[in-house]
Amino acid sequence: MAGITRPTIALFPEASFGAALNCVGIAQALQARGARPVFICHPGFSGVFADYGFQEYQLPTAVPLSDDERQNYWQTFVKRHLPHFRLAPIDQLETYVAPTWEAIVETVVDAEAPLNDLLPKLRPDAIVLDNVAMFPAIANAGCPWVRVVSCAETELPDEAVPPYLSGLPADDAAGRRAFETRYRAAVARAHDRFNRFRAAQGLPALPAGQFLEPSPSLNLLLTPEIVRRERAVPLDPARYVYLEGCVRSDGPYDMPVFSPDSGPLVYLSFGSLGATDVDLIERMLAVFAALPARFLVNVGNLRDAYRAVPDNVHLDSWFPQPSVVARADLFIHHGGNNSFCEALRFGVPSLVMPYCWDGHDNARRAEETGTGRRLDRAGWTPSQLSAAITGLLADRGMRDRLQVNAARMAEAPGTERAAAAILALLGN
Repeated sequence: MAGITRPTIALFPEASFGAALNCVGIAQALQARGARPVFICHPGFSGVFADYGFQEYQLPTAVPLSDDERQNYWQTFVKRHLPHFRLAPIDQLETYVAPTWEAIVETVVDAEAPLNDLLPKLRPDAIVLDNVAMFPAIANAGCPWVRVVSCAETELPDEAVPPYLSGLPADDAAGRRAFETRYRAAVARAHDRFNRFRAAQGLPALPAGQFLEPSPSLNLLLTPEIVRRERAVPLDPARYVYLEGCVRSDGPYDMPVFSPDSGPLVYLSFGSLGATDVDLIERMLAVFAALPARFLVNVGNLRDAYRAVPDNVHLDSWFPQPSVVARADLFIHHGGNNSFCEALRFGVPSLVMPYCWDGHDNARRAEETGTGRRLDRAGWTPSQLSAAITGLLADRGMRDRLQVNAARMAEAPGTERAAAAILALLGN
């Protein structure tokens, strides 16, 4: 950090808890190394970073919404798309993926003026962007920017890597062609608008279907070695750093008392969006009731939607997830990359029940690498879910491999790798 004292690092995660909490882990490591991390946050995330002791700079919105109004908006959005989450990944392209990209592009356009107003005042030494689309104001800010790939590694295209969001195996050439053709057609309108907006801000167009270019300075990938993919064109280690996950530090968790208070511990979380699928979780609770295990279940702010809860199940609106996963014997999740990496970091098998986005890619990868199993979100029977849970809990070989990997990840925490790489960039 030659010539720099306590550099200001602005972290700008997308409006999702996965990206937000991933950036919290990086910020904790940066702060421990003497930097000054601050957060640029989307509406609705005010207080998330302040709770961890970091300064926040909120982007204003044209139409201010209260926290309750914003929560209701997202619950309505997800409920509208619940039928689409039961479709195959390729059939979600027109119904869910394309509308989501259109909403993301709208967010980029709306954020441009506030970012252009904020960044000259903030004067960061570097900006850490954990988003799936580029914000031109960041590219034009006059300081290095760092891309964080906190989705699956498939976000970076390569001929030997399956298409992003497809859930395909790498060797399915016909499936790849079909998916890429439909993907580019489905997102063409959003992509055309995005490229026209980029051009107006002095940025070059991106290839069809891509919404974010690699950083010319530094790119950070969460992907642990145990699930890393072979690429036709290897990534340049001078610009691309694998973090072996990026797990934040959270407070301890006081385990509730179950009846009976024994048996393996299973943690279920489908993230803030997946928690909206109350019908699915209720079906799962009925299966849990007959299993000799204890279950912690994240139901978001919908706790009151559940009436009869089995004695071996504890529901809550929030859990300090890393602390809980560290004590679990099995993690049932939607395939979000943070959740997948946390399971790997603590040597816990994953039962992945994906519903959208890169959850499909991570579900496929869990099976390919023997780090977990995939189960269809809608088509399972009670006996299939029960067999998947009991089978993973009894798979000693999988658990042993995961424990060896967890020890390796613990030796070089991804948060520390990220902080070191960012500060080395400033030193150069």
